[in-house]
Amino acid sequence: MDASRREPTRQLRTSADHRRDISQGQPGTQPAPQELVFVSPRHLAGSGLASTNVDALGPLIHHFGWTVVEKLPHGRRALIASPGEEVLVEFYPRRQDGMWWTISHHEPFWQAQFSRQTPVETIAAVTQALPQMLDDHRYADRIPLTDETTAGIARASGWSVRGTKYGATWTSPDGHCIAEHTGGTKYVWHFKHSVLGAYDTHWDATFTVDTPERVSAQFMAHLTDDRPVLRHFQDVPARARGAATITALSTGGLDAHTVNAVAQAGRTASYRGRPASRR
Repeated sequence: MDASRREPTRQLRTSADHRRDISQGQPGTQPAPQELVFVSPRHLAGSGLASTNVDALGPLIHHFGWTVVEKLPHGRRALIASPGEEVLVEFYPRRQDGMWWTISHHEPFWQAQFSRQTPVETIAAVTQALPQMLDDHRYADRIPLTDETTAGIARASGWSVRGTKYGATWTSPDGHCIAEHTGGTKYVWHFKHSVLGAYDTHWDATFTVDTPERVSAQFMAHLTDDRPVLRHFQDVPARARGAATITALSTGGLDAHTVNAVAQAGRTASYRGRPASRR
């Protein structure tokens, strides 16, 4: 079955027996480029578009009746609309400003955008929650929405906060990701990420004024989820590998069905509120 036609699925917890730790810097421990690895924290993992089966658009089309407005071959651009055309979701990897993903809502207007290296799990968490925000509650048991605030999730996840002239800035425990919360400006939330300014680790996520709190909170909930995400080792940004916790997945003894299920880990939420691992 094509991955885009599968129902939204809960995250899979894999046994530690099928993982092996990677000690950074020790000879012979670096995985092969195509080897599957788990990466945490999520903000260091890179986009994951080439590594996982996480699908930010397919479930909207195949399970919620969203319409394809435009689709160019070879993934050059895709634009889909909700049944009532209240929301448009665009994937456009050729945008010169690097903002590959755009969610636009009309009346009231608000927009969320995500750049190239934003972890796809966080984007899918938002897009797959959009139908519920439009009162379509099919698969709500598989795509639960957080009931916490964006700032509350940051606080519970150990992010530090400092006041600014226009709001507050939250910083991840490792210092690589910040979230600026402002009022009365273009963006109500602006996430910025990089490791020592390295280009391949840089990503941005922005939420304009009037974006519903539950949209940015859904993004933050999945960004701060302490469960690792799956990547091919070569797709983890090189400059981020030394800062991330990387655990290789040993597939020895696992059948094809299990390996395929592992490859979909992180596809959608498996919790309401904070991730279950924090309860």
